[in-house]
Amino acid sequence: MASETQRVRRRASRAAGPAQAESTPIAEVQIDVPAEPKRPAKPVKALKRVKPPPRRQPHRALVRWISIAAALLAIGALAGCLTFLIVQQRHAEAQQARDQRFVDTATQMVVNMFSYKQDNIDESVNRFYNSTSGPLRGMLGANNAVENLKALFRSTNATSEAVINGAALEAKDPVTDNASVLVSVRVTVADIDGVHKPSMPYRLRVIVHEDEQGRMTGYDLKYPNGGN
Repeated sequence: MASETQRVRRRASRAAGPAQAESTPIAEVQIDVPAEPKRPAKPVKALKRVKPPPRRQPHRALVRWISIAAALLAIGALAGCLTFLIVQQRHAEAQQARDQRFVDTATQMVVNMFSYKQDNIDESVNRFYNSTSGPLRGMLGANNAVENLKALFRSTNATSEAVINGAALEAKDPVTDNASVLVSVRVTVADIDGVHKPSMPYRLRVIVHEDEQGRMTGYDLKYPNGGN
């Protein structure tokens, strides 16, 4: 159409000079490749906590029996200790009681020896004689010593009273079952009119013997001043 604007093709012009090899330009073809659709992002899963391996359960029955056995052993040991202490205490109490019997026997013999009244001289002297044994009894039984002692007390027309000031166990002999006891005594004599003479102190060492039946007697006697 004449009215439409026609495109005029222009001839390319080049500069003067030798012809140069022209490189054919390579047309760049742009191909529109449809974009790959984006996949929705997967939600990040929460990391699971790794649990430690389960502990090995102990043998409960065995543990229970071991605990019971340990408790029984502890109770047995405690009971054994208590029994030992009780036995020791009883033994100590028995020894203390036996020692006291030695002392009581010695003091009673000394009281019997020094105490008398005119109306009970026979009874007093016989009580003293019956509380003796061994060498002391042999001495009193020889030469009619008991009757002579009764006659001596009657001739004084007096009374005598003995008061124990103190007594203590000195030593024991487990072989002979004898014990040495120190006795301090004060003797007061009153004449027939009841006038008291000055009291006299004595210190004696009494040997006490225990026989197989457990009876204790005065085995020997040393005085004045305990035989020292």
